[in-house]
Amino acid sequence: MKTATILARAIVYGAILTAIIAIVGSVIGYLVAGNPGLISALVGAGLTALFMGFTALSIVLAAKVTHNEPSSTLFFGIVLGVWLLKFVVFIAILVILRNQPFIEPLVMFFSILAAVIGSLAVDVVAFVGARVPYVGDVSLNDSADETAKG
Repeated sequence: MKTATILARAIVYGAILTAIIAIVGSVIGYLVAGNPGLISALVGAGLTALFMGFTALSIVLAAKVTHNEPSSTLFFGIVLGVWLLKFVVFIAILVILRNQPFIEPLVMFFSILAAVIGSLAVDVVAFVGARVPYVGDVSLNDSADETAKG
């Protein structure tokens, strides 16, 4: 299975995770804190979608730049750079939303916590379900076949 297939599977699972967090979090958030709880859960689900999209975008961008060579230093540099950008954007969003009256901090915390744990599970499930060969394109010469026969 190619990297693109694993990535596509992770994106689909991530979309399902985002929908589940939005639905379950909104119901629980509304029951616990009313409209601010509902909005907080939706913000947490939106952050899930945003950051999973950043991850997918970083892998696609890195694959294009490095010509599908995932073991190159540049590939890891691009993915790590986007991860750092995600971290900075996440902190900035939290600072902006910190004192907003429409945010219930505890509900938002739990929806983000569910998103983090869920996205890790999504990545594991997408990767474990993939059949990735240990070696790339290997061609055996005829003399190796003849030696094995006799």
